[in-house]
Amino acid sequence: MPESTRTPHLPYGVLPPAFRLPEAAHPGTVHLQVSDLQRSLAYYEQVLGLSVRNVADPSAVLSADGDEHPLLTLHTRAGVTPARRGALVSITLQSCYRTVAPGAAFAAHLGALDVRVAMADHLVSEALYLWDPVGLGIEVYADRPRDTWQHRDRELAMTTDLLDIQSVIAAGRGEAWTGRPSRHVDGAHPSARWKPVGEAEAFYHRALGFDKTVWSCPGALFVSAGGYHHHLATNVWSSGPSAATHEARLIEWELVPTDADVDGAAQNLREVGYRIGKTGDGISAKDAWGTRVRVRTKH
Repeated sequence: MPESTRTPHLPYGVLPPAFRLPEAAHPGTVHLQVSDLQRSLAYYEQVLGLSVRNVADPSAVLSADGDEHPLLTLHTRAGVTPARRGALVSITLQSCYRTVAPGAAFAAHLGALDVRVAMADHLVSEALYLWDPVGLGIEVYADRPRDTWQHRDRELAMTTDLLDIQSVIAAGRGEAWTGRPSRHVDGAHPSARWKPVGEAEAFYHRALGFDKTVWSCPGALFVSAGGYHHHLATNVWSSGPSAATHEARLIEWELVPTDADVDGAAQNLREVGYRIGKTGDGISAKDAWGTRVRVRTKH
């Protein structure tokens, strides 16, 4: 990594990057490598309620109900092994389940399936955590109203408290889960681990143009565009090397800003010192984990 990208960790708003992603920027398709395509398809359909748009073995495309845009693309090949413990990548499905009480019907659905689940109250959201058949982590959460989010010296207040799941379910007043996420899903948010936070800051904040939202938690950094709580979270809490090419892993994720900002992101990445590639509708670059981030137009 070039020396020009190794910047110190500075508070939000101090020496901002030359280019900042617009508020309209949001994650697009996430590409995962799995070991058994049909097994993973069954999980994402039955447990998460995603719709299969296309299957062309060894790949398959899934989306939210009523949405023509791909949310997940699953890939497999011979010899892929499950994700190692400590090498998990959390794929976050934001605000998928819009019911009377967000998440209530989905939580009841998971209980009926006897799916192993963890949960947390993050102040800004109520989150449920699951693990797919190859061990990749999934966070499904519902945001609390944005005007209830709290800040301390411009840093967003987030925590990991116990979630009162019984109250969440009760607030749903028995509304049944429809089996399909809302069409309002705007993408899957990846969470990366293992590398020093400074390297994440160099790429995602300084070069790509995300704003920092949470930075004082030791070993973690949360970034977003437009004041959202986070579009990506990085931390060093899990030990071990990045996933090998033969393991279940996050291969690539997409970022969709406005069309004009694709050029701005490309110029800033190049000026900071990162190598970029051209794609049919945008650019791509690799972060410190070797994960490809594709910045593309909306078309």
